[in-house]
Amino acid sequence: MNKILSNKWTIAAFVLPALLIFVGIAIVPLFISGYYSLFDYNSYEPKSFTGLSNYINLFQDEEFLGSLKNTWILIAGSVFIQIPLAFLLANKLAKGVVWEKTFRTIYFIPVVIAASVVGKMFFYVFSSDKGIINALINALGLPGFFERNFSELGWHLDWLSGKFSWMTDPRTAFYCIAFVAIWQYLGYHMLILYAGIKSIPTDYYEAAMIDGATGAKATWHITIPLLAPVVKTCVILAAVGSVQTYDIVCTMAGPGSASGTQVPAILLVRSLFHRQKWGYGSAQAFFLVVVCLLMSYLITILFKKPEENATQ
Repeated sequence: MNKILSNKWTIAAFVLPALLIFVGIAIVPLFISGYYSLFDYNSYEPKSFTGLSNYINLFQDEEFLGSLKNTWILIAGSVFIQIPLAFLLANKLAKGVVWEKTFRTIYFIPVVIAASVVGKMFFYVFSSDKGIINALINALGLPGFFERNFSELGWHLDWLSGKFSWMTDPRTAFYCIAFVAIWQYLGYHMLILYAGIKSIPTDYYEAAMIDGATGAKATWHITIPLLAPVVKTCVILAAVGSVQTYDIVCTMAGPGSASGTQVPAILLVRSLFHRQKWGYGSAQAFFLVVVCLLMSYLITILFKKPEENATQ
């Protein structure tokens, strides 16, 4: 068996089918999109070569630029809030707690629920009429409290009125979506980091304990440095996943919402399938692929030295 598996032709025979599928469903469509993005192409007129005009129009499209802003907000929340929280949970579970497996399963449950279901569930949480948030605000008596004590100061805290529309107000709508996206995939990154922490040899912690480094010191000087390759993977997944966000936004705010919740994927679908602007839509798609590849490369460069230190 070892002789067979060491044969290069045998390895190629096993790899070739998967490689052909990958090229057929990923690489070829990518090049086709890049080709169409150079044309003014729709279902009503013959395509005409326009060069980079579609890409120039992207950066003159205020709606698309607004969607990029929302994406950066989601990326920042995923990288600087979601992953640190996931690490804290993973580190606590990996150190050993009562019902460790049970908590691990509970944290991961939101990941296996369809994003459309999660989005619709939280749509009712943030609903202005019967939403849990407004109901809680009213139950705590916050509207009357702020009206009695702060109305003279001229403070207008309409979001504490108990009737605030969280999902239609541009000031809060996308932050509600970002909160849901961070909540849903918190357990996903927690499980990856948990596995990484569990793979760290206990010898390091035992040696640190002898030197008097326990608790937070051991976490800072041992766990975090040795976890750099795993953290890099989580950061790449979080950043790329944020660019691809679609279903949660659709179910919570709708594909044609004017509440400032648009993301590039929604505009891409609208350009390709609703407006049938295939050239412009292909430019949007190709641009997003380039952004994802560029982010992955930059994150890899950023983590290069920590990864080298972790493997030494």
